[in-house]
Amino acid sequence: MSALGDAAAALLEAAKRAGAEVAEVGLCKGASVGLQRRLRKIEETERAETTELGLRVFLGRCSASVSASSIDHGAFVRLAEQAVAMAKVVPEDPFAEIPFAPPAQDAAFLELDDPVEPTADVLIKRATLAEEAALAVPGITNSEGGSASWSRSISVLANSHGFLGEYARSSHGISITAIAGSGTDMQRDYDFDFVIHGADLGDAAQLGRNAAARALARLNPKRPATAKLPVLFDPRVSGSILSHFAGAISGASIARGTSFLKDALGQQVFRHGINVVDDPLRVRGRRSRPFDREGQSVKRMHFIEDGRLTDWVLDTRSANQLGLKTNGHAGGLSNFYMEPGSMTPEQLMADITEGLYVTEMLGSSVNGLTGDYSRGAAGFMIRGGQIAEPVAEFTIAGNLKDMFLNLTPASDLKFKYGTDAPTLRIEGMTLAGA
Repeated sequence: MSALGDAAAALLEAAKRAGAEVAEVGLCKGASVGLQRRLRKIEETERAETTELGLRVFLGRCSASVSASSIDHGAFVRLAEQAVAMAKVVPEDPFAEIPFAPPAQDAAFLELDDPVEPTADVLIKRATLAEEAALAVPGITNSEGGSASWSRSISVLANSHGFLGEYARSSHGISITAIAGSGTDMQRDYDFDFVIHGADLGDAAQLGRNAAARALARLNPKRPATAKLPVLFDPRVSGSILSHFAGAISGASIARGTSFLKDALGQQVFRHGINVVDDPLRVRGRRSRPFDREGQSVKRMHFIEDGRLTDWVLDTRSANQLGLKTNGHAGGLSNFYMEPGSMTPEQLMADITEGLYVTEMLGSSVNGLTGDYSRGAAGFMIRGGQIAEPVAEFTIAGNLKDMFLNLTPASDLKFKYGTDAPTLRIEGMTLAGA
């Protein structure tokens, strides 16, 4: 057993001695390094080491939680006694419990751990390549900087039912933001890459060129006229549509009756042929995990299959409220994505006489109870099936129920954000502009 595993076992024992009937411990210890380079100077370097400890105890159906930012074996008795004392004075929750879980599977097959910390020189080189490539593009007048980062954490979950699971996760990142134009006409845009293993990082220089090209393309935007038209969402923002769907199928929201999809289980929510998947077991996935936050087994699941809603996102408590069983989603969704369609983005917009291509979302006004949707945005007009002039200072609106049913995915899915969708075309949205 590792040192973190030993600490978890010791804290569970302290909770038992303090009078807890059932207890659960979560520990996470991590380190991160990052630096920022702007206009050829290193502006900031940072290293952080963090520890998180959480203890949850039950007395019957009464529970309480305590947390700490260090692992101090000498403080375990006090923490456990505090948690038990709190549990004695809170009301019962008939739905809360710490479930039994099967033995934790070894996470090695997920390849979530790149244990080699990059040197400062490696991080500087990554940030330098990205920023220099952006600044070399004609028309780029400034930079908000290139950054490079690395982190690694080890997480342990244990409970008094005998479950003990542990795994490590690493992350490497590069980001760059370029500025084009001058004065009040300046425009900025960005690109980035975050991966589990450093060997999988994209070309830093290409990220810089991408950011530069995007910033230049946004110069001199117009405010479009109010209209009702088809809207295409770039993959940088299409995942936000999927995030709204994720919120609507949260078991907690369904149990409270506060979701616009509360009566939609088994019904056609998207068009036929559309599939939405959560895959916690994807190798090197940004949010992959060998078990959920309750130690439950996880698996690849369809939440939308051929357009039909098949399940809710359930942990033990929400499942108990709904008279169902947890499906391994304590802590939420993992690698959540919409499967790609058959047409390229170019084919998807080819028949559009006038439409909108959205590349940035600003603010949010989404009613989870009704599905009403309104968000500020920026992007480009589509004219004659082609990307045309940049536009900004407008709002797009609709209702998510209608948007889901009038949505078509393109073929360009890439796993980049954790919640991912390809380019999406949605018919009949309202553009509120000039």
